[in-house]
Amino acid sequence: MKLRIFTEPQEGATYDDLLAVAQATERLGFDAFFRSDHYARIGAGDPGPGSTDAWVTLAGLARETSRIRLGTLVSPVTFRLPGPLAISVAQVDQMSGGRVELGLGTGWFDREHAAYGIPFPPVGERFERFEEQLEIITGLWGAAKPYSFEGAHYRVEDSPALPKPGQRPRPPIIIGGGGARRTPRLAARFADEYNLPFRSLEETRSAFGRVREACEAAGRGSMVYSAAQTVCAGRDEAEIARRAAAIGQDVAALREGALAGTPAEIVEKIGKFAEMGAERMYLQVMDLADLDHLELIAAEVMPHV
Repeated sequence: MKLRIFTEPQEGATYDDLLAVAQATERLGFDAFFRSDHYARIGAGDPGPGSTDAWVTLAGLARETSRIRLGTLVSPVTFRLPGPLAISVAQVDQMSGGRVELGLGTGWFDREHAAYGIPFPPVGERFERFEEQLEIITGLWGAAKPYSFEGAHYRVEDSPALPKPGQRPRPPIIIGGGGARRTPRLAARFADEYNLPFRSLEETRSAFGRVREACEAAGRGSMVYSAAQTVCAGRDEAEIARRAAAIGQDVAALREGALAGTPAEIVEKIGKFAEMGAERMYLQVMDLADLDHLELIAAEVMPHV
């Protein structure tokens, strides 16, 4: 099991905050640093300095780290046109020496779209755009000659399909979410990794099963399966309670619906995800100032998973 650190900067974080977490992630031996791609705080409360742009952030981190993988969970198709997104991700991949992964999704948070003037079409259209963007981005990265595409929402005409990413044939693509029909089909067609965030063990088992069935129907072989869970670790009950309070959460609820408790408890629950096929666990850390939290997980969880 590979452990990846997953942050939510829209809740209020500067680039320097994220840099400190990313460099700790690398120093402590975690596999990757990922961030959400949002432009507005989701929960209630003080937004602090506000959010930061995901791909601008990752470009900076590409030059200030050397080993960890870098990516998004997930970039909404509503935020960027597919051609410019393919260029941005390819460039960040080059800047990182081939360490980037693209998580892509339909988008869901209507309020942030309204707040920054971003169109937010109905869910059916967002899925149509999602599929076309996946087709275009992978087409641009893989084309050996000028690339064209004609869809219902996007048209690409004689593109030079440049720049190419550092990784060949392309950076890994992550598709996530619990959709029962369209998501498994798109994952089987385009994704290198399927991720299910913030679901129970039983829901995760069912979602993984749907994707496996879609892969089998498509004649697809291997797929990486992963899960994302909020993490709240402590050496004792007082430390667990302190960390839960810092992120405004209840310890009992975290124990039930996330990765919370002592390192031994967290190792046990991660093991249950592993039993159903998860190879990567994205640990959502909400208090970005608490680098001691990462130290504890690296020392007392990582060696056992």
